[in-house]
Amino acid sequence: SPQQDNVTSYGATTVAIITLEVFAGMWINAFIIGVLCIGWIKKKTLNCNEKILLLLGCSRFCSLCFSWAYSFLSFIFPSYLYVRPILQLAVFFQAFFDHCNIWVSACLCVFYCIKIANFRNRFFIYLKVKIDRMVLWLLLGSGILALAIGIVAYDVADKPHCNNRNSTGQGNFGLENIKMDKHFFPSFFLAGFGYAASFMAVIFAAVFLLFSLWKHKCKMQTNSMKDLSMDAHIRAMKSIASFLVMYSINFVCLVLKMVYVTKKGSYMTILIVVFQYTFPGLHSLILIFSNPKLEKALLKILPLEK
Repeated sequence: SPQQDNVTSYGATTVAIITLEVFAGMWINAFIIGVLCIGWIKKKTLNCNEKILLLLGCSRFCSLCFSWAYSFLSFIFPSYLYVRPILQLAVFFQAFFDHCNIWVSACLCVFYCIKIANFRNRFFIYLKVKIDRMVLWLLLGSGILALAIGIVAYDVADKPHCNNRNSTGQGNFGLENIKMDKHFFPSFFLAGFGYAASFMAVIFAAVFLLFSLWKHKCKMQTNSMKDLSMDAHIRAMKSIASFLVMYSINFVCLVLKMVYVTKKGSYMTILIVVFQYTFPGLHSLILIFSNPKLEKALLKILPLEK
């Protein structure tokens, strides 16, 4: 029928776009993982920044893998997805790695803020001294929170499934074909809390860092110190500002995704997906060019310079 053809065309287009974005994002994050692991093997150790980047790369790689598989089955082979326990496991792993990605990104931003910013507050100085020891606890807390949200998502996906065993319509994304009821609200609340808390952490870290860099720039201008350090700080301010803009767009997409999760075949969904799948790869690419070690390794394999 024309309606069925339209849904199939919509699903195929969405899967094609997702596949291109996922392939690029997986390659970029696999590159980060490979370079850091080789350095780990050679030096037998990783600094705190590299530990966060390694975990972030792994979580994004896995998140892109599960998200692509989930979307592919949802659009192309929904009859294979909407069976127990495939749907529950897919929702669990997608929620777990998505929130690992979000929280580890926030931890990285907070780590940069504490390491780079320069304030004379005693508490801030204490954090600067102890941040290396706190990194593992921050990452562990991020993993535990992501695991809790994943378990809740599994339970939420299981309850509507028990009541809707025949929900296998094509052209779905997420749980569009399952009627939203009271079972969804705990998941939406926890997901919204996780998004909002990580977003606020990024905002505060970025604002503090930008303020510190701005003070440093003004101090250097007052002392007529126009050297390479000022240029480096200006580049850092631009990098942090661009990251904040990207994270803001990603946060809006996450919220809109919760709003449109029950909209079947909505073109707003495909726009949300395009922006959301761009974030892991694009942000990781920015991290590569802001890290001298990763940038040098990338330029070696790309024909950008002789």
